[in-house]
Amino acid sequence: MIPDYFRQDIASTVTIPGDGVSAAGTSAAQAMASVVHALRNKDGLTVTASATTPVPIEARGQWLMVQSAGSTGTPKTIRRRPNSWITSFEVTRDHFGVSATASYAVLGAVEHSLTLYGAMEALHMGSDLAVLTGLRPRAQISAMRDVGVQVVYATPTQLRLLVDAGTKPVGSVRWVFCGGGKLDALTSAQLRDLFPNAALHEFFGASETSFMTISDTETPIGTVGRAYPGVDLRVLDRHGVDTKVVGEIWVKSPYLFDSYVNGSSPETRWQNGYLSIGEMGQLDDGGYLRVLGRKNRMVTVADHNVFPEVIEAQMRTLPNVGKCAAIPVRDATKGHVIIGIVEGPQNTELAQGIVNACRAALGPYATPRRILFVDDLPMLSAGKPDLIGLENMLEQLA
Repeated sequence: MIPDYFRQDIASTVTIPGDGVSAAGTSAAQAMASVVHALRNKDGLTVTASATTPVPIEARGQWLMVQSAGSTGTPKTIRRRPNSWITSFEVTRDHFGVSATASYAVLGAVEHSLTLYGAMEALHMGSDLAVLTGLRPRAQISAMRDVGVQVVYATPTQLRLLVDAGTKPVGSVRWVFCGGGKLDALTSAQLRDLFPNAALHEFFGASETSFMTISDTETPIGTVGRAYPGVDLRVLDRHGVDTKVVGEIWVKSPYLFDSYVNGSSPETRWQNGYLSIGEMGQLDDGGYLRVLGRKNRMVTVADHNVFPEVIEAQMRTLPNVGKCAAIPVRDATKGHVIIGIVEGPQNTELAQGIVNACRAALGPYATPRRILFVDDLPMLSAGKPDLIGLENMLEQLA
């Protein structure tokens, strides 16, 4: 039976090498102290970008409040029951074989739900935990090697920074769980060199849904894997009928959130126990899911539906493209056009390569009209591009 409360196993040792080294590391140490205190007292916990504060226990039991990434709008605070995460902790143990003796590492800010999830899984299972927030990628790798880390939870952006650090392999790592975006093929291949003994599990989900799909060694390129254990996945057309072409993704599982505490989203809808957050995709005959992107990001270019997320994934296939984004801007003739934004120095040859690659793979309508290079691509604490900030930047340049 799944317990009603998170627990903080006294066998867990928490290491935070960035504490006192950087502001982010010190903040992470303070946040983790609040998390541990709340778990030991069976308190509820609110974790947002502005505060990490235990909240009083409610009559119906312990609750967890976490904040969504907010890449396309104001971040929302969601409420979930402990067993919605604890159930997937059990999957990590029973399905993937991660035991309490395996030490964990998380890399990002504790207020990011993926970082918090990895930390709380370690604490609940009684595993040692290294919180590597606030360290440079090379120092994060060094800390993993020193601690003997075996389990890593990270976003694609965090993993790209690790492989770019160019250090020796870390042989202790056995499991890498990647979420929060699509991992490009080049980084995936480089991770095999950095973590030669690790199984890479890329999953797709959201703050509201937690796990939806997870990849395996047979996962076709361009898909995000099959339904995570315990997940019932459907893709429905606009009439609510299962479809093999593009439709809206609906999910039923024990991992779903309960409600929004602050904020709301018109894309988040419930129907007969299934939840949709407005993601569009396609299921193939093998049950593998191809995700196109959020319905609210889809735009029309010359009357053709275009998903910026697909363009961003294609941009990242080029070896010299790291942080990037595809931003739609209104156009009097075509409705919208796409502007590609890449972090790095001006590079005319790379810009033309991006345009050529997008045109060949996606067609003319999903090809950026132009490519802009910026010194620093604005990012959120969740490791995703700040799309609102980028849209505002383009408006100022117009």
